[in-house]
Amino acid sequence: MVFKSIHNVTGKCFLPLFLLVLIGCKDDSPDRHLQLGNWYVQKGILDEAVLEFREVIRLIPLTYKDISKEEFKMLGTAHYNLALVYTKKGWWDFALKEAQNSFNLQPTASHYDLVQLIKKREELSPQKPKS
Repeated sequence: MVFKSIHNVTGKCFLPLFLLVLIGCKDDSPDRHLQLGNWYVQKGILDEAVLEFREVIRLIPLTYKDISKEEFKMLGTAHYNLALVYTKKGWWDFALKEAQNSFNLQPTASHYDLVQLIKKREELSPQKPKS
């Protein structure tokens, strides 16, 4: 009984403490937002994950001429992860756009497969009524 109450207290304190440490450093690095987005996905907090992945994309605009290789990879990963989250939320149009962005940045087999899977899903889904 004592263990259970201690666990509940530490579990409730962990999330705010984790977020405070992760965000509170005022280091607005894309890597930090990417990690936090991944953590939110693992915890099933998809709306917050979307915000974090979008922040990575905002912090690394493609207009920069001197974007590093690591930032370029982070940008592709953020688009890919955002596409995955959108599929979990059922937002297929947004998912396809982000999957295509990820493939354009990193033309890998997994990014190509995601684009194709989303396209196939849209083909198999019932047609939307036209307004």
